[in-house]
Amino acid sequence: METAATDLIFRDATEADVDALVALIESAYRGEASRAGWTTEADILEGQRTDPEGVRAVVEAPDSRLLTVERGGAIVACCQLEHRGDHAYFGMFAVSPALQGAGLGRTIIAEAERTARRTWGVRAMHMTVISAREDLIAWYERRGYRRTGQMSPFPYGDERFGVPLRPDLEFELLVKELAD
Repeated sequence: METAATDLIFRDATEADVDALVALIESAYRGEASRAGWTTEADILEGQRTDPEGVRAVVEAPDSRLLTVERGGAIVACCQLEHRGDHAYFGMFAVSPALQGAGLGRTIIAEAERTARRTWGVRAMHMTVISAREDLIAWYERRGYRRTGQMSPFPYGDERFGVPLRPDLEFELLVKELAD
């Protein structure tokens, strides 16, 4: 089932959206509810994925936007876009687990790329993904992102980002050149 982009509303998040966005992000990645979708991290991380302070910081940051996606009056997805010089950073991407696998993610990432080009004139999008998430990395590769082999450490000991269930977690930088 392909998702119709016409029934989606894209807008910047506001302070009033913070609690709903935290709930969405948590549901997409952590706990039993996340197992309804394919983006779950429940087998490698426990605890929280984010918190109201983290989401609020993205909403309020000057060179950042938290693109919020609504359907039928409900928030169904979001992603962070942050201007970082010659590129934009893509993060905090979440799609409601019940809606995963229907093309919504493809639609949102394409809109995020267009938004970054239009807003900041950047020519590339960067993101970091836990390297153990081979299925997720493969999905991004099908969207044109390439693995760089550039790794950064997972913040072990900082439970704001979760409680790792294995000792080998790290982030890999993925990059996509954006077309005009």
